Amino acid sequence: MGRLTVRRKVVRIDGDNTVTRPDTLAVEEPLEIRVGGEAITVTMRTPGDDMDLAAGFLVSEGVVSRTDQLLSMRYCAGALDNGENTYNVLDLDLTVAPPKTRAFYTTSSCGICGTASLEAVRTTTSYGVADDALTVSPALLSALPDRLREGQQVFDKTGGLHAAGLFSGAGELLCLREDVGRHNAVDKVVGWALREGRLPLSGSVLMVSGRASFELVQKAWMAGIPCLAAVSAPSSLAVDLANEAGMTLIGFLRGTSMNVYSGAQRVVR
Repeated sequence: MGRLTVRRKVVRIDGDNTVTRPDTLAVEEPLEIRVGGEAITVTMRTPGDDMDLAAGFLVSEGVVSRTDQLLSMRYCAGALDNGENTYNVLDLDLTVAPPKTRAFYTTSSCGICGTASLEAVRTTTSYGVADDALTVSPALLSALPDRLREGQQVFDKTGGLHAAGLFSGAGELLCLREDVGRHNAVDKVVGWALREGRLPLSGSVLMVSGRASFELVQKAWMAGIPCLAAVSAPSSLAVDLANEAGMTLIGFLRGTSMNVYSGAQRVVR
């Protein structure tokens, strides 16, 4: 597997003081995802948990929704790798057909930049969340950002990674993943759940370290997650989609304060 961090020389300027020293950076490399030998997407990601990432990506795109639809995954050499396995190409075998309607190319900052049309963004979920009976207290929610931050081991070294954490309704941390892309971190969590046979993720809370975008709401909905919480702001389209899904969407979750943009009935004192 590729390294999660690398060392690079940096010139540090602090007031009148200048010093040259090594700095630790988060690695960003491309991952080509293939289905049956055919490339379907290239995403920029932090190496690690690549199989979770690929599985979660296919859940988000509505290609798979059950563990038995994913037969196998393996690393292979890419066209430019001179026959050497660089662990940047992953080939999957499925029991279902790969997607044909999306022009996939994702970056570490936005996962839907390659979408062929706006209509194609709204994938069809296998799991509804509107009737999920989850309830959470403000006190439980307020504890999640610190618990997420405590698990960000690579962020401690680089300051350059997003994180997504899946919590039970009782506040138990079930899975935490880091990546340079916030959408990749979520896909890694969802892919872990698929491979563990845990979908749909009923009664759970997804906590993310950045903002709440349309895409993250969509990914949560595709995995059957009834509550998405973020430390920063949601977008208008994220709020619209959360309302459409019947999902609880929380933003600016900092300390004991938060904004509940959708599904406030699940937040009970």
